[in-house]
Amino acid sequence: MALLSNILAAYSFVSENPERAALYFVSGVCIGLVLTLAALVMRISCHTDCRQRSRKKCLQDRENSSDSSDSEDGSSDTASDISVRRHRRFERTLNKNVFTSAEELERAQRLEERERIIREIWMNGQPEVPGTRSLNRYY
Repeated sequence: MALLSNILAAYSFVSENPERAALYFVSGVCIGLVLTLAALVMRISCHTDCRQRSRKKCLQDRENSSDSSDSEDGSSDTASDISVRRHRRFERTLNKNVFTSAEELERAQRLEERERIIREIWMNGQPEVPGTRSLNRYY
């Protein structure tokens, strides 16, 4: 019975104040989206932090087992190590050949050439073809 009275009270509120009800609804949706975004960001950052911590622990264990007489502070080295790793990973992705056959590579090059020509036509109003450019200026 209480549920039915609450539903009727909500219906009467919405029918009397539709703008206010819409504002509450939109605010609730926005707050939900912001909370979801914050949760995703935290999950991603925590996931990468956990990976880096486990790698650091493995590296520190290896360093400690190989050379226990060193007593250097590793905090300055870890930041540079991370940046060096990221740079190496970036270089590896640049050097990888993503095409498995010469046919795919040729197809991709033709597609890039078409896109370049379309972009030139869009920006200049004419293709970048040598020899015809000087003639088109006068006509």
